[in-house]
Amino acid sequence: MNAEPVSLGGLDDAWRSLLAAAQEARGRAYTPYSRFAVGAAVRGGSGRIYTGANIENASSGLTVCAERVAVWKAIFESEQTLDALALITETGATPCGACRQVLSEFAADLPILVADTQGRVWMTSLAALLPDAFPRVSYAETDQ
Repeated sequence: MNAEPVSLGGLDDAWRSLLAAAQEARGRAYTPYSRFAVGAAVRGGSGRIYTGANIENASSGLTVCAERVAVWKAIFESEQTLDALALITETGATPCGACRQVLSEFAADLPILVADTQGRVWMTSLAALLPDAFPRVSYAETDQ
């Protein structure tokens, strides 16, 4: 994992709140197939927190990741940017490639806190996880 371990006790209140929200969201995951529950919480530019959990489907390609659920909620509620992401899984997994790209649409670089269910915590960033993201472009400003 491209992340640095950090002390759970050393987190500031903003990170603790975000992680607590992700942990609560994880309890709402729908994972009848993999049993791999993921909870995510993003903080929008307004300071509001939006949560998500993974939702599986028998047709696995239709499964939606926790990170994207949280991002869609934030954008639907008129957030334009994201300031931070906290993610919790049993193993401390980082966002998948699709989620990394979606996150990059709303944050050029994003601090990401990853936690496992044993209380271990790591800090990374979107730039570290996705160094060559497809850039956000305005098609209205480009020649077609």
